[in-house]
Amino acid sequence: MTTLQAVKRTEFTNSAKRKVRESGQIPAIIYGKKVESKPVALDSIELIKTLREEGKNTVINLDVDGSSHAVMLYDMQTDPLKNEIVHADFHIVDMQADVEVEVPLHLTGEAQGVKDGGVLQQSLHEVTISAKPGQIPQTIDIDIANLAVNDALYIKDLTSSGQYQFVQDEEQVVASILPPQQEEEIDSGEEQEPGTPTNEEGREHNEE
Repeated sequence: MTTLQAVKRTEFTNSAKRKVRESGQIPAIIYGKKVESKPVALDSIELIKTLREEGKNTVINLDVDGSSHAVMLYDMQTDPLKNEIVHADFHIVDMQADVEVEVPLHLTGEAQGVKDGGVLQQSLHEVTISAKPGQIPQTIDIDIANLAVNDALYIKDLTSSGQYQFVQDEEQVVASILPPQQEEEIDSGEEQEPGTPTNEEGREHNEE
């Protein structure tokens, strides 16, 4: 579990938050069922590095002025122009209680149907699972090597590990193999005489 340092915030105006961001930190809040909400600030580079390396569902040990909290990122706001995190919400978790989270799906292997000319279509890129906070995988790998043309893979076909369970509609399609695309023949409705066009555009030229 990664430990990140945080400090309490005592000023909550927009100008105060802006100063926090200008100092290289992110204004955030920690909350939980039995804990009073705590406005904090933490290093933006360290948070981004942790999320990039361990995934958005990782459990973080957030040390606030010497007081530790096991938290997960619940939500974050970003500046679409600067592509920067401007605020984060952390939820204190019970490491022994299941939580529901969305985990990315990663398709592995080359489908037989693709080898046969079919087209792979991935309909679902994330799946909702239930697991204890410390047992959430970064991604779930799905082997599609046996998928043939016109085959579809559903949630009900996925095998969950002993550490997590799928909790969304089992009839949702994860991936499918579409038939090979057929080139459409263009029919002008006019019978053409045999021969080679006299130029690239194929325009008719009358000979005198």
